[in-house]
Amino acid sequence: MTDTKKLIQLLYSISDTIVENAQFLTDLDAAIGDSDHGINLARGFKKVETELPALEDKTIDAVLKKTGMVLVSTVGGASGPLYGTAFMKAGAVVKGKSEIDINDFLAIMDAAIGGVQLRGKAVEGEKTMLDAMIPANNAMKKAFDDGKDVHSVLQAGVEAADKGVEYTKSIIATKGRASYLGERSIGHQDPGATSFTILLKTIANAY
Repeated sequence: MTDTKKLIQLLYSISDTIVENAQFLTDLDAAIGDSDHGINLARGFKKVETELPALEDKTIDAVLKKTGMVLVSTVGGASGPLYGTAFMKAGAVVKGKSEIDINDFLAIMDAAIGGVQLRGKAVEGEKTMLDAMIPANNAMKKAFDDGKDVHSVLQAGVEAADKGVEYTKSIIATKGRASYLGERSIGHQDPGATSFTILLKTIANAY
């Protein structure tokens, strides 16, 4: 089970990991985007950190929704609205809960993916974060249905997300600034798929 305290610790860890990888993500974005994905995400999560102490006595959904609102308001480019929407939609499916389990996390993933699809008007196969999110979610559901423990479920998601990132190298971007490059976007991995995979690895490492 994950309570609010554990979730807040996890968000600090996610922030640290995004900050550590900010330059790497920005370099990926420089090849096919606006050269700001890592910098923007790092700024957003550092701002989230400043809000976390006031959320220690709140419910899980309050923490997730606040995180989403902060990301929307502080992260530039497409990633702010996409990640922000994902966190806000995640909060909506665990409304009023002070603890969540792996069932809740899978529901959170469904909601987050739905939010990204709606906000980004994207589907799998368009060289976006969905190319890591959707395979990861499917793999986690299968592992859960197979009776695997929480760590194994999350690891299955990480492995699928990694494969999804590799897959983005082989396809043409059809969404966002990267779409302007057409076939020249082939050979480059998607920054959003990469940042999601980094985020999921941080979660998996905590369980």
